[in-house]
Amino acid sequence: MKKILLLSDTHTYIDDQILKFVQQVDEVWHVGDIGSFEVVETLRKLKPLRAVYGNIDDSIMRNEFPLDNKFTIEKVSVWMTHIGGYPNNYNPRVKEDLAKNPPKLFITGHSHILKVIFDKKLNILHMNPGAAGKYGFHTVRTMLRFEIHEDNITNLEIIELEKR
Repeated sequence: MKKILLLSDTHTYIDDQILKFVQQVDEVWHVGDIGSFEVVETLRKLKPLRAVYGNIDDSIMRNEFPLDNKFTIEKVSVWMTHIGGYPNNYNPRVKEDLAKNPPKLFITGHSHILKVIFDKKLNILHMNPGAAGKYGFHTVRTMLRFEIHEDNITNLEIIELEKR
């Protein structure tokens, strides 16, 4: 079993509120718009990090992380990408590949809007953790925490941090 903290759109911001939750999991997954390598270093000092770069991330981040991170953890296939859309509104760049080879878990960021939607057509669970940083139009900073055990995704929690 793995406990996962899923965050996105930190835009260079990391604080003790986020780090408190980092301490409670096995891995941290960041879905882009990290903003600075200091955020990466801070997270990596505490837990293993899987990430993708986002549209605001510089060449350093783009050399460190992929646009798409596809992997299997336990028995769950995962695809993380910053700009991917959501069920019934997938980004054209990923739409065809999702239909041909759907993962069990498709994770995006970018919108700053927390969403968890099951796509019945493709049998995909979609997650977007919202935005953990302070930059953007969102009013509440959010993240997701969940567990993966074998081929099950369980104990999904919405984490609301303070208002921006």
